[in-house]
Amino acid sequence: MTDFSRRTLVKSSLAGLTLAGLATGAAAPAGAAPASIPLVRKRLTLPAGIATGDVTTDSAVLWSRASGPGRLTATLQAIDDAGEILRGRYGFSRTIRGPLATEDSDFTAKIHAKGLPAGTRFRLELNFEDDNGAGEAVQGTFSTAPGNKSSSQSFVWTGDTAGQGWGINDEIGGMRGYKAMHDVHPDFFIHSGDTIYADGPIAETVTEKDGQVWRNIVTEEVSKVAETLKEFRGRHRYNSLDANMRAMFAEIPVIAQWDDHETHNNWYPGQILDDARYTERNVNVLAARGRQAWQENMPIADSAALWRPGTYDAGQYQPARIYRKISRGPQLDIFCLDMRTYKSPNTDGKEPYATNILGQEQVDWLIKEVRQSKATWKVIAADLPLGIVVPDGPVNQESLSNRDNGAPLGRELEIAGVLSAFKKYGVKNTVWLTADVHYCAAHHYSPERASFTDFDPFWEFVAGPINAGSFGPNDMDGTFGPEVVFSKAGRFPGESPRNGENQFFGHVELGADDSFTVSLRNANGEAVFSKVLAPER
Repeated sequence: MTDFSRRTLVKSSLAGLTLAGLATGAAAPAGAAPASIPLVRKRLTLPAGIATGDVTTDSAVLWSRASGPGRLTATLQAIDDAGEILRGRYGFSRTIRGPLATEDSDFTAKIHAKGLPAGTRFRLELNFEDDNGAGEAVQGTFSTAPGNKSSSQSFVWTGDTAGQGWGINDEIGGMRGYKAMHDVHPDFFIHSGDTIYADGPIAETVTEKDGQVWRNIVTEEVSKVAETLKEFRGRHRYNSLDANMRAMFAEIPVIAQWDDHETHNNWYPGQILDDARYTERNVNVLAARGRQAWQENMPIADSAALWRPGTYDAGQYQPARIYRKISRGPQLDIFCLDMRTYKSPNTDGKEPYATNILGQEQVDWLIKEVRQSKATWKVIAADLPLGIVVPDGPVNQESLSNRDNGAPLGRELEIAGVLSAFKKYGVKNTVWLTADVHYCAAHHYSPERASFTDFDPFWEFVAGPINAGSFGPNDMDGTFGPEVVFSKAGRFPGESPRNGENQFFGHVELGADDSFTVSLRNANGEAVFSKVLAPER
């Protein structure tokens, strides 16, 4: 059992009283005698709020977590721009009874709502039912993707939440980057990975370089590195304590990716950790627990990625497919990569043969799906960057770049094959979006500057972190000819998110003319870079 300070205990006690009040209904009148207090039922609550995810033109995943066992129920109603319920021919109303939330899923549950009208805004109400009836109801909104090109849409992306010990600090307004993203009213949000920092303990106080004291909200599960399933789940529960995140997720659908910190820094399958903080050092065991907790807490649509009790054999890492395509109408398809599950061990990356960053099955899927896409823009959502050097120690490399500006080697050969196939099949208007490196940047790749030349020029935009330490900028690898058009980082490695100027997210606005306007913004909402891309016809 971890010892806690008085501040932590007070906060925990107040939170418990608040939840108890929600669970038992309205309090008795102040002057009532104890004997006159009636017996009231205990209602199920939604302590983590609600979320939607993987929203397409006709479907959405609806998610929540209950305070105990119960059945998830959703009510959807079409609304207009003023929030009023639509009636008649434009009206839509549906109530869906979903699955049971049990202890096996940490009381989380999801409903995959299908057959929804395109380009429609919905009022959503979620609650859980048990033998005592319907519990607390929480409302939110979301919009399905437009079904025609005459309607514009926008989205944001970033990565890295609660990293390097910088957690939820109520004294500065919590995780303000989520509020900044929410304030631009995007249609959806891509979380590019590192949704939690399972390997980064969060202390109650951290003294910053300038002497200021950062004060975190803390829980038992974030006091050490996550090893047990309960500790991994506790990391997700911790993030949901932030009011900014809950408010955003209630109204902005998420497309979630995972990367390394959902398990351990820079991990790869089969690794045995050399980290004295861990009792369990088999990363496959940790990854199985981390993936289960992640899939329980992320509103993912692909049936292959929906974790169910019994999917994982205890102690084994059995990767379910989480790479997937999200169709956002005629303008836009999102291709979510998984650059973690199938990657080869981290080496210097200079093997004269192809090693894995995606794995052949995912490579084949990506080429096929992008080739067949009819959308104007094809966004490749990558959880690792292409041309940025991401070291794993003095020699080994975490991503695909290997510090060698020559012909592709190792993991670079997989990506070279993808880029070459895009050119061969005449694929136009691909844009790569990523995070991971804790600074923002805009990179233009062109064969004119590259050692490998069998590809068409394209852009890669980097955002993040959203609530973590700042790092960078990193060195670049010249194999695919990147030009650093813009980059901005914090003042020093590990700098806190206090002033918001070193935390970044990206914003994309797709116009009715199919223009693709990218801006990189800090956590104060200020744009630091912008670029308008016109589609190739």
